[in-house]
Formats: sequence, structure tokens, C-alpha cells
Amino acid sequence: MDLPILKTKQKRVVIVGGGFAGIQLAKKLSPKYFQAIIVDKNNYHQFQPLLYQVATGGLEPSSISFPLRKIYRDYKNVFLRVAEAKELNTQKQILITSAGEIPYDYLVMAHGAITNYFGNDALQQNAFSMKSVSEALLLRNTLLQNYEKSLAVKDEEKQALLNVVIVGGGPTGVELAGAIAEMRNNILPKEYTEVNFRQMHIYLIEAAPALLSAMSATSSSAMQSYLKKMGVEVITETVVKNYDGKNVQLSNGNILQSNCLIWAAGVKGFSFAGIPENAVAPNGRMLVNDFNEVEGLKNIFVIGDAALMKNNLYPKGHPQVAPVAIQQATWLAKNLNKKYFGETMQSFIYKDKGTMATAGRNKAVAEIKQLKLKGFFAWFTWMAVHLMSIIGVKNRFLIFINWVWQYFTYDSSLRLIIKPATKNKKTVTGTKNIFPLAAGL
Repeated sequence: MDLPILKTKQKRVVIVGGGFAGIQLAKKLSPKYFQAIIVDKNNYHQFQPLLYQVATGGLEPSSISFPLRKIYRDYKNVFLRVAEAKELNTQKQILITSAGEIPYDYLVMAHGAITNYFGNDALQQNAFSMKSVSEALLLRNTLLQNYEKSLAVKDEEKQALLNVVIVGGGPTGVELAGAIAEMRNNILPKEYTEVNFRQMHIYLIEAAPALLSAMSATSSSAMQSYLKKMGVEVITETVVKNYDGKNVQLSNGNILQSNCLIWAAGVKGFSFAGIPENAVAPNGRMLVNDFNEVEGLKNIFVIGDAALMKNNLYPKGHPQVAPVAIQQATWLAKNLNKKYFGETMQSFIYKDKGTMATAGRNKAVAEIKQLKLKGFFAWFTWMAVHLMSIIGVKNRFLIFINWVWQYFTYDSSLRLIIKPATKNKKTVTGTKNIFPLAAGL
């Protein structure tokens, strides 16, 4: 059954995903010639680069999330359907979703990527990932609950509750390690006075010889130095072989104890039923040409993390980062306009504006073309770039206030264990008024 959507003379562009690529494309499409339908399982956009700050109590989830309907309040040609994409009928040009079918003139897959566990089922089952706000909140709850549990167990059981293992030495891994180290060094000892946090170990494990492999050796070395000074134990050239929820088995034969292993070691693409197998690379990303068009399929495009566009500069495809997604979305909007008028589309060219990562207060590295920064100036640049990338003036203001407060006080007030409520049909009897029991009572 078709989803009821206003039919117009405009060409209909169905966009799967409300991430960086999806929201940018919908903004840039000409309202005169195109109708945009955004399909996403959430009704909000989430700023993934700052998810780690939600997970460590530095920011509220609402600070990095923004309602999609509010973004497009003044866009009369953009519509939203909260649903999950399931399958494509490429012959009839129909997207099948959990809420119904949506016919399209052009389909744009901008659904991002998922966590890559490299086929390790034990890790997928027991490790924590951080690709969404809900996963960040789960991680925050777990960290705080582990500290609470450590107050009521024997000494030999405390270690696994206190230790944190982070796998993956990219920007997400180092930023998580730095944030947890700052929390351990400056906050937790004041609030859990009965716990000796000098016994808490924060391990950062990377399979490559160095951290931040996409950056220079100078930046990598500087970041590793920052983390070591903060008390993070960096282990390189080592792979996590297995994890059962408590014991972390490493490729060097060592076993670490931790009730919290955070997996930040990579992402992979995924496709949908109806996409031919020969259009999907082994890593799950969909193969596209220089116009982000899926080879062999009519009027289907892929942008952002899900797209694999190979060329001489990027033989393994472009990096799966927000700037690529935003630039591809802007470029595709121009190409769709050309396609509408029967003009020749132009090949996408990525303009790399730089890479950066932070370990915390005054500790960051940034590479912008030939310029290499570290320390305070790199940290300030990192903050400015991320702050300006956030959607909404209110969100920017709230994040800025939180950062200023944390900088001067070494504290935050967002360490809340918020558990999801559940329906409980039991009732209190024997009284005149009957009220449902609160969850957990």
C-alpha cells in the first residue's frame, strides 16, 4: 500500500536517512523542480561526532539532536516519514518501508554505516558500540552503574567493574579514552570517596602500529603522549580476539578484566533487498560511479558512508566522515538539477578540509592542509568546528555553556542513570483507589 504523500508535478526524490548527507541534500534540492521525502526510523538528526560526550555525561542527548520536522519547517517541498526502509523494487521504482510503499523518480540512499565487528559474534553480543543516542545513553548508564556496583562487591570483583577497555585508535576511540580519563582523574574520586580510582585502568587498544592512522606520525605521537599523561594505557599492534562480558582476550596472549568493552574499531556499510550483489562491495558499501550513481541501476544514488567511489586519489573509497557526506549531498543536488534539464552531470571531487581529534582540555591535534596544530590551538579549532556544525542556535548555545562550565569547574552535572520505564500491569489492591505499581517496585 502506498504511503499517502502529496502528489505534485515536481520530480520526487526519496532520501533514505536523516544524517549529514540526507539533511543536506533535502536542503539543497530546488523546491521548484523537486519534492523530497526523507525516510528515517528516527524523527531527529543526531550529531554523531559528539556522541562520546553524551556517553561520558558531558552533554545532554537533546544538545546534539535536532527534530527533522523543525529543520524543514519552512521547506514546503520536504516531507518526513518516520519508517524503516526494507526493500527496493527497482523495476517499478518503489521503496518498500515498514509503514508502506513510496514511489520515487530518484532514490538516494544516505543511510550511513553500522558498527563493524569483523565477524566476531562474541564481540557483537557483549561489547558496547556508539552509533546512536540510545547506545550512548546505554553506555553512560553502564559506566555509572558499574561504579555503583563496585561499592557492594568484594575487592577481587571490583577490578572488572572499574576497568574500561576501548578498542579502536581512531578519533572516536581517543576521544572516548580522554573523556573517561578526565572523569576518573577529576570527578569520580570526589563523588565515590569509598572507591580507590587509582586502581581503575583505562585501556585503549589499536591493531595498527600507531593511533590516528589517518593522520601524520607527528599528530599520532602527540595524541599518544597526551593520553599516557592522562593515565590511559595505550596498547598498539594488538587485536581483541574474544570478549565474554568480563574477560578480554588479546592477540598477544594477555587477558584483561572489564565489564565494559567499548568497540570503536570501525564501521561497515549495508544495503537493502533489491540491490544486486554485484553492486555491493565486501565491506557492505555500495559501488557508485563518479556521480554517486549505482552502476547498472536506474535513478538510484548513494551518498555518504554507504557509498564506495573509487578513483586514483581514493582507491579504497573516500573516508567515512561527515565532510564527505555533506559535499556529496551538495554535489548531487546540482547534478540532479542538471539531470532534470537533460544536461551532463559532473564528477564529484572531494575537497579535504582537514582532520582533527581531541583527548580533552587543551589536548588535541589538527591537520588542515599543510598546517599541523597541537595543544590549545588545535583544541580551540576542534571546538569551533564542531560547535558551528551543530544544527540550531539553541543547541550551540547549550553546548558552549556546558563546555565553558566544564573547563573552569572540571565538572558536569549530567551523570544520571536513566533507565527505560516498562509497563507493569500489577496493581495495588485492598485500597479504595487503585494505582499501577511503578516499574521496579
